[in-house]
Amino acid sequence: MANYFSNHAASRFLANNSQTTTTTTSNTTSATQPASQSTGSVPRPRISTSKHFSTTVNTFQPTASKDSTASSTPSPATATQVHPLRNTWVFWFRQQRAPGNKVISYEEGIKKIAAFSSVESFWSLWTHLAPPSALQPTTDYLLFHSGIRRPVWEDPLNITGGKWIIRLKKGIADRFWEDLVMAVVGDQFDDCRSAKTNESSRNKASLAGANKSEDDNDGGSEWPEICGCTISVRQSEDIVTLWNKVEADQKVREQIRDTLRKILNLPPTTVMEYKTNNDSMQDRSSFRRTTIDKTPLSPAS
Repeated sequence: MANYFSNHAASRFLANNSQTTTTTTSNTTSATQPASQSTGSVPRPRISTSKHFSTTVNTFQPTASKDSTASSTPSPATATQVHPLRNTWVFWFRQQRAPGNKVISYEEGIKKIAAFSSVESFWSLWTHLAPPSALQPTTDYLLFHSGIRRPVWEDPLNITGGKWIIRLKKGIADRFWEDLVMAVVGDQFDDCRSAKTNESSRNKASLAGANKSEDDNDGGSEWPEICGCTISVRQSEDIVTLWNKVEADQKVREQIRDTLRKILNLPPTTVMEYKTNNDSMQDRSSFRRTTIDKTPLSPAS
């Protein structure tokens, strides 16, 4: 039986809080801060208060941990419990202009920051990433699961999908980005899938439990409907997007829309836009010529 890990803290993006959370550990190497952040200062932890981050935790100890307990004096590293995530996730970083203000292509500008597959490795990375408010305009953060080889429209797992788009006025993106990342990593959109996909997932999970081999890894499981999320820091606005795998399923798209509204605590009248990745490939733009959705949030949702 699985239980859940959740994080609650006293303040958001509080760099100088003397009470650091115990969820951030040193068992993974943290990513360096992007070049757009000022250098010369020592990275300080940001403490999150997102109430949406909870992820399934496997309560079974791995085989390696059994071997480690055989020692009469286990080291602190082996004594640390690791809480695995359902998927491995990868943070990417993109700037449109290189040093010297040379405009570079989208693909050329994307740089991989780091991957993480546990709660502990996520916090070790997250506390060293600059918030969107500290990034220069025309900069993106991208978070996608490891099945996405490159966070682009043409990727095999992205090409049949699309994205929900929310435009934010300057100065409020930090909270929205944090809540969205916590929700994606914490499987808060897991119910946003078709009934056929749910049945298939249950059958595969049963077979995997009965016939699990040592070669099993992320690639052997069905990828989630949510491919990832991004935030784009621009001169006059900040834009968050949530990418899904299959744009043709209207019901699933609506489920994702309503879940996104609740997670970000958006007013019912918030204008949301949806654009397929096929349309993006046609006009070479993520945000132009989008379909605007003005459906109010259902009171029962």
